[in-house]
Amino acid sequence: MKIANIFFNKACKIMEIFLVVIFGLLVVDVLSQVFSRYLLNTSFAFTEEVARFSLIWLSILGAAYLNAKRLHLTMDFLYQKFSEKNKKRALLFTEVCIFTFALIVMVIGGFNLVYICLNLNQLSGTLEIPLGYIYAILPISGLLIMWFSVYHFFKIKANQINE
Repeated sequence: MKIANIFFNKACKIMEIFLVVIFGLLVVDVLSQVFSRYLLNTSFAFTEEVARFSLIWLSILGAAYLNAKRLHLTMDFLYQKFSEKNKKRALLFTEVCIFTFALIVMVIGGFNLVYICLNLNQLSGTLEIPLGYIYAILPISGLLIMWFSVYHFFKIKANQINE
């Protein structure tokens, strides 16, 4: 489990850095768009697309990061009424559900979306980037979420994670 903890911490650190870089890019992009409109009375077409793609990557990868840190949104009013044994079962069941969702929707569906976009040579309007590359964050984040769910599952089983 010690090796898993090391990989978990490294993955989280890499994701943090990557998310900060994406957010910084998004801020610079949107500010440049605002300044160009008001100061230069012109608009750069590519900035809107960069902002859209940055937001896609930020939100999907951010969801994987929040799952890793167990900071995802929960409604625990019913969970709080469970006994300790049933709380552990509920946590394990939740991790299985998250794993299943990530596998079916994000990984299988995401790979299918990427394959279709690349196979059809779909390009973004302004930047002419293959859309498959943009959507590749979906299966990547899905794989990360699956790995984090397995990690959390075994931590819960070993009584190292509570709630």
